[in-house]
Amino acid sequence: MEPNDILKYISTRYRDPDLAGRLIDRIKELAKYLDNVLIMHVCGTHEWTITHYGIRALLPRNVEVRAGPGCPVCILPAEDIYNVIRLGLEEGLQIITYGDVSRAKGLKGLSLEDARAEGLRLRIVYSFQDAVRIALRDKNVMNIFFAVGFDTTAPSTAYILEKGLPDNLLIYSCYRYVPPSVGYLLLSDDILFDGIINPGHSSTVTGMKPYKKYFDYKPIPMVFSGFEPIDILISIYQVLKQLRDRSPRMYNEYTRSVTWEGNVKAMKTLFKVFNLDEGLWRGLGIIDDSAFEVRDKFREYDARFQYGLEKPSRSYSMPKGCRCADIIKGKATPTECPLYLKACSLENPIGPCMVSVEGTCRIWAEHKIIGEIYGG
Repeated sequence: MEPNDILKYISTRYRDPDLAGRLIDRIKELAKYLDNVLIMHVCGTHEWTITHYGIRALLPRNVEVRAGPGCPVCILPAEDIYNVIRLGLEEGLQIITYGDVSRAKGLKGLSLEDARAEGLRLRIVYSFQDAVRIALRDKNVMNIFFAVGFDTTAPSTAYILEKGLPDNLLIYSCYRYVPPSVGYLLLSDDILFDGIINPGHSSTVTGMKPYKKYFDYKPIPMVFSGFEPIDILISIYQVLKQLRDRSPRMYNEYTRSVTWEGNVKAMKTLFKVFNLDEGLWRGLGIIDDSAFEVRDKFREYDARFQYGLEKPSRSYSMPKGCRCADIIKGKATPTECPLYLKACSLENPIGPCMVSVEGTCRIWAEHKIIGEIYGG
């Protein structure tokens, strides 16, 4: 069987409506033995799958699935956006970043795209490799790559940075490490849920092992899930089964990609270049050991160090009326925000959750969700 045929077979298998129907029946049967159950997932791609395939409408009324902080642009500190804009305008630097990052609002409601009208030199790319190519093509321009993402994308940046960058390219790192954010959620008295579905992409890199200490502290059902509809349904079923049996554990549903140790080579490269320090997550606050900071050995490439910028130490409040902080924490849904699809829309995103393709509000808006989402 050819590789493309294998991929087609796998995708068809994990979207099988008959299999989905049987899983829904088993989920409904388990739900009869449980009170109201709240499950949180931590992945923008999971939210897209859940929303696109209408999975919430298939669940029993007493089982709710909410999104957590699974979108790197959504938790990007507004202060960092402001710092990068200021560097670009005051120092005459060219800023290179991703499209959704360029639309995120920083302090004073200003985005990189907005600052472009004031003279900011801005280039949109798909990868760090693109940034390197831009720097090599025009060596007379000083560039900063505004690096935003999770441990999924950070290793490729570390790999290139370890080998050395062009003299006219610096990195402003806002990379975040996902496991501590899950620990934050589990240990918080403010956020209460019964089970958690961990991100597949991130866990493919980090592995399951970093989550063990958080699970040991607060053992609730924890499932590492893939991204197809059947993956999600199996993961929900596993959470409910563990709750019914009162036997919480770390369960790997995504065995075709996630392992206990993760991608050891990628993580080794990552920690050669970056070390973990406390980091600000917009909507959550400071989380220990969650920010990838450029190590001293590579500080010649660190824009924050080169220009004497301090890391943000306080959380900028969301725009007036915006409930993105509650949505990021899984305490609210987009339709509970008074700005959703009114003042805040796809055409005019105000809150960070409406900006990124992985943001919960944007996913819901693209699917035109305005009312009831659970069918029972």
